[in-house]
Amino acid sequence: MGIGKRTIKFVRNWTLPLAIAAGIASYLIYDSIPALSPAGPYLQKFTAVAQPVMLFAMLFLSFCRIPPHDMRPRKWHIWLIAFQVLSFSALAGILILLPDFEGSVLVEGAMLCLICPTATAAAVVTGKLGGNMAGLTTYTILINLAVSVVVPALIPFVHPVEGISFISAAGLILAQVFPLLIAPCLLAFIVRYTMPRFHTWLLRFENLPFYIWAVSLTLAIAVTMRSIVHSDVSWIFEAGLGLVSLICCVLQFSVGKKIGKKYGDAISAGQSLGQKNTVFAIWMGYTFMSPITSVAGGFYCIWHNIFNSWQLYRRRKELDLISSSQER
Repeated sequence: MGIGKRTIKFVRNWTLPLAIAAGIASYLIYDSIPALSPAGPYLQKFTAVAQPVMLFAMLFLSFCRIPPHDMRPRKWHIWLIAFQVLSFSALAGILILLPDFEGSVLVEGAMLCLICPTATAAAVVTGKLGGNMAGLTTYTILINLAVSVVVPALIPFVHPVEGISFISAAGLILAQVFPLLIAPCLLAFIVRYTMPRFHTWLLRFENLPFYIWAVSLTLAIAVTMRSIVHSDVSWIFEAGLGLVSLICCVLQFSVGKKIGKKYGDAISAGQSLGQKNTVFAIWMGYTFMSPITSVAGGFYCIWHNIFNSWQLYRRRKELDLISSSQER
């Protein structure tokens, strides 16, 4: 095998770790060179436009592979929603009863990590891992609707936000959800039934959503590094939020897989509960809680992508073993 082919294979096999490393390195390099600072506003504008466009394209291509009749609620959806809502409500109850609690920032960080909806990119990873993309996509829609009700209902008691009522808060959340979740799904179904040839042509690009996500992940990690590096939080609280987000990440992947296993859908349920829309979590922290808590969403972005990298590595090894055994 030539050097070129080996390089391509290496990049294909280690796309996620390379994207994470590229995101971290690119921001640290930018931050360490003062001459690059004038480019900051332009890079922010580029990221603000590029990320939604890439997420829309990635989800559209993924939804094209999902038959509409497969988009139905499953029993494990109920258990996962109950876990997210009840755990969030329990922590909210603690802060309501103990408003002067010194570790409230850490509790709020855990609340963000637990109630945060499933990542819009989770369907891509689930498909790569051999899970049920339709089941995960249905859960993503359901949990976003649940969040739009639960967060506005409880946050005013935990962290009152002046000028934001229940209706306006729910509207803000739904406005964040619709363009990047519901719209690509509707467009994919329209293409499936009105342009069948074009739909068939799109299905040829099986791995394209994954690589679009990898580029999007690089930008997301760079933005995460920016929020962590320039956070006003003391290093003690920053480390505490990092630990809290790690615990929440491990807990949710474990609980999701355990619940999903009972219904024969461990991969989809694990990704549904563990892989989070961390950009949404950071936005919720800034909008409804203390801006400090948004750091938890940034750390969670790193943890769940590291775990996804390990899962994809293990999945690739399993497929290689199956392939080698069939050749014998």
